[in-house]
Amino acid sequence: MKYYIKTFGCQMNFNDSERIKGMLQTLGYQEAKDWKEADIILINTCTIREKPDQKVFSHLGEYKKLKEQNPKALIGVCGCLAQRMGFELIQKSPVVDIMFSSFNMHQLPELIQQAQAGYKAVAILENPPDDEDKLWDYPTVRDNPYCAYVTVMKGCDKNCTYCVVPKTRGRQRSRSIESILKEVRDLVSDGVKEVHLLGQNVTAWGKDIGKHFSELLYRVAEIDKVERIRFTTGHPKDLDEGIAKAMGEVGKVCEHIHLPFQAGSDRILKLMDRGYTKEEYLEKISMLKEYVKGITFSTDVIVGFPTETEEDFEETLDVLKKVRFEQVFSFKFSPRPDTPAYSMEGQVPDQVKTQRMSRLLQLQKEIMGEVAKSYEGTLQEVLIESIEHGNKLIGRTRSNRWASMEGGVEMLGKVVKVKVIRSYPFNMECELV
Repeated sequence: MKYYIKTFGCQMNFNDSERIKGMLQTLGYQEAKDWKEADIILINTCTIREKPDQKVFSHLGEYKKLKEQNPKALIGVCGCLAQRMGFELIQKSPVVDIMFSSFNMHQLPELIQQAQAGYKAVAILENPPDDEDKLWDYPTVRDNPYCAYVTVMKGCDKNCTYCVVPKTRGRQRSRSIESILKEVRDLVSDGVKEVHLLGQNVTAWGKDIGKHFSELLYRVAEIDKVERIRFTTGHPKDLDEGIAKAMGEVGKVCEHIHLPFQAGSDRILKLMDRGYTKEEYLEKISMLKEYVKGITFSTDVIVGFPTETEEDFEETLDVLKKVRFEQVFSFKFSPRPDTPAYSMEGQVPDQVKTQRMSRLLQLQKEIMGEVAKSYEGTLQEVLIESIEHGNKLIGRTRSNRWASMEGGVEMLGKVVKVKVIRSYPFNMECELV
């Protein structure tokens, strides 16, 4: 029996898919190279914007052909879109046999049995179940042998007016520190060198269990053979001096952070209910620079939030100019059902969003070109993650930039020193030192 998983969305979704693969392989399934040879197809969905929703239904229409060749084949949908739409999704796409959300991934073995018996196996819960932690008993199946995602919390207690996460992922639930450390120990015993701590609001980890995120950084760093630590995604409101101090003190924590600011206008930030001002965000950036030498930044930006004026948008561009992000993930505002922003007055016309997005991307392109040039001639530390075409080594610097250099297969999984020969916006050509 073979499985095929199509994943949309964030790193959390990709880590969930790794866990689902572990479950399926525990049940005796093997991964199919192509969906056409699968006995079960699962689509792990995202619903943060409208476009991923449309892609899911497009794929379901394509996967429907599998049933013609293999009537016993099962098609499933899981993740955030499943949680948001519930039975409406089944009505729009009757081909779906299995449906569940991130709350109850651990119930997949039972749902497969129900579907094989001829029933629609649907389990969409209003709230996370008491046995949700059973999920951590299953292994993950990773494509990268040296870097691993570790989910440390689920859900979010913020109330950003554009965001569906509290509805699709639930309120914040921090995973116990003992469970996290056990998984990290298991990963490093399997050869992992870098762990990437994940959460919808990872910097708020521990608030619901009497802990602080900085403690987690210190404890993970104590584990032998962990060479690098990263984390995603933090909220500026929860990133405090304790976290900045830990990032500076723990040598294994990489000098990079993804810190979404979403908009530069205080008026728009208030409408978004982000809980900080532009000045407060820039103060957090300054604090991080003070504690973490050489730190780099990436961010998320929403263009065209309801009532956004030209003056508001200029404030967003000003943040880009002041911080000089190494990477910006920018999105045109997409109204999501069941969020306050969905019905706000003053929706910005799409042509205005498109025009503003073009200006933002042009500015960021110029910044990235200038930042890239500043790397040339510098020495960097790279963890080699893969090899291509026989001798082209690929890895990432501590500042989260991709680098390539010539070398042998014996370098895989090693941290090496390199000199940057040529640097581009998204990668660097280097030579081993």
